[in-house]
Amino acid sequence: MKKILFGAVVALSLAAPTAAPAQRVAPAQIVVVDTDRIYRECTACRAAQTQLQTLGTQLQQRAQALGQPIETELQSIQQAAEAARNQSGAARTTAEQQLQQRAQRLEQQRSSAQQEVARMENNIRSTQAHVIQQINQRLNPIINQVMTQRGANLAVDVNATLAHNATLNVTDAVLAALNQQLPSVQVTPLPQQQQQPAQPGR
Repeated sequence: MKKILFGAVVALSLAAPTAAPAQRVAPAQIVVVDTDRIYRECTACRAAQTQLQTLGTQLQQRAQALGQPIETELQSIQQAAEAARNQSGAARTTAEQQLQQRAQRLEQQRSSAQQEVARMENNIRSTQAHVIQQINQRLNPIINQVMTQRGANLAVDVNATLAHNATLNVTDAVLAALNQQLPSVQVTPLPQQQQQPAQPGR
């Protein structure tokens, strides 16, 4: 299974105060933030990442445990069906009826396994979303605070820049503040009322 990663894009909605139409727009004073680095290195991020990876491993192991007996039974049914074709009369009828019953039970077992795996996958996605939500709730105000401290009126992600002076990068300050204010997060699914139904194709 691929490593579960934080796929969040932090919304840096740090707009300057609205100016009256007659006023000139103030020149942009910019700071740059490496949010990818923050999600990799923040204390809460690392701890949550480890737990999410554990959940992913458990999902993989459970899927294998559920799938193996299904695969074994499927092969057994196929072999029995081949043998039934060599029979005739009442013996063949009986064998085919037994095979039909086994196939029905196998389909029920497969459906139950698929539902269990789907529930585990949804739980991981919800947990990941909850982790990201908690980080963003603290991260965005911190970016605003650091931006103000540096006398800036605009913050951009480093990935949105073609080039910039290193002195504009305030990632260290943002990361330090986040580690202080958010040393850990709850690695649990989103509260039920906050979860949104999954969209088709996702």
